[in-house]
Amino acid sequence: MIRQAPISVEDYDKRDMRSQFAALCFRMKKGKPQVLMITTRGSGRWIIPKGWPMPGRTPAEAALIEAWEEAGVQGKGYDQCLGVFSYHKLFTRTDGAPCLALVYPIKVKALAQNFPEKGQRKRKWMGLDKAATKVDEPELAQILRQFNPKLLPKPIRAKR
Repeated sequence: MIRQAPISVEDYDKRDMRSQFAALCFRMKKGKPQVLMITTRGSGRWIIPKGWPMPGRTPAEAALIEAWEEAGVQGKGYDQCLGVFSYHKLFTRTDGAPCLALVYPIKVKALAQNFPEKGQRKRKWMGLDKAATKVDEPELAQILRQFNPKLLPKPIRAKR
């Protein structure tokens, strides 16, 4: 297996980058996977945590950090990308850009009560099919429906 190298994002503008790394946070409950869904800060839609590339971090490490910041997830990430989904990212009410989000799995060990975006989002555990019906992006819905944690490689651990 090829290990993902950290990314160099010198001299970039987030609006030009138009790519994000997303975290599919999961746990096993009665032998079946559940995913942690969060709401957006604006409209309250159900999504998975995601954010911009981070200098010196791999995509999987960036996804793990976003999962902590947006949902209080404590766990282990995996270098394997599960898939990609597209959406339109709004920067302001009138300014936005098309984005691609690469999805990385995160096995959740615990959820912190206090985390950076506490109070700005709701979080809820859902089965894969229910989560797929809650998202607006068809590619993300397909990733959720097809997710099988038994096929994952060895997890990685991000430095904070």
